[in-house]
Amino acid sequence: MSTHTRVKDVVCGMMVAPDSHPTDYQGQPFAFCSAQCHDRFVTNPHLYIGRPGQPAPKQQGLKVLKRRQFVLDKSLDENQAQALHASISAMMGIETLVIEGAHMSVTYDLLQATAEQIEAVLAEAGARLGNGWAERLRRGFVHYTEECEIGQLQVGPPSGCH
Repeated sequence: MSTHTRVKDVVCGMMVAPDSHPTDYQGQPFAFCSAQCHDRFVTNPHLYIGRPGQPAPKQQGLKVLKRRQFVLDKSLDENQAQALHASISAMMGIETLVIEGAHMSVTYDLLQATAEQIEAVLAEAGARLGNGWAERLRRGFVHYTEECEIGQLQVGPPSGCH
């Protein structure tokens, strides 16, 4: 294969080198721009590639926008907020992001990112989410409902929740 050959990342649509975050699925090679896109595909491949005669939601151009509120354990100063904004904005699928004090509002495409992935980037950036039981329960419910929705969107037999 030529070093100039590029393939399409089926999650975000970027053109990438064939050896970028590679994986094989059902005997077919795929490459991705980032670990985020790779993980989204491996977890739910039929959101992106469909089945014979059944195009996947991503192939149909579908976006599944979600707007979530995150409560941090403390207010951020301007420098912390800017650093956190840069980290979250670098993720695929982020549409809008507003950080005000200890509150963060994010709109994202569920086909490219999940609340759980956003929370992981928050942790990597050093931001901690509120730890009260009600907040933890709310986040768990959000994760569960997103998993259910993703399972229902996949082409083929529904997976996950019923």
